[in-house]
Amino acid sequence: MSTQLDPIVSEFETQEQADSYDRWFRAKVQHSLDNPGQGMPHDQVMAKVDAIIADAERRQNGEAS
Repeated sequence: MSTQLDPIVSEFETQEQADSYDRWFRAKVQHSLDNPGQGMPHDQVMAKVDAIIADAERRQNGEAS
């Protein structure tokens, strides 16, 4: 039987759930570290974000994109 956790202290109901999540999270982080991918320059990311924000602002103001 798994130990019950205090909801004020933990978002998990049991220690078993917390341990399972910890294992899953660590595996995801390790996978990302092992497989960093191509990446994207900061300026390119910011240009895409700026375009997304501008499009959202146009739509909010009722303008056609």
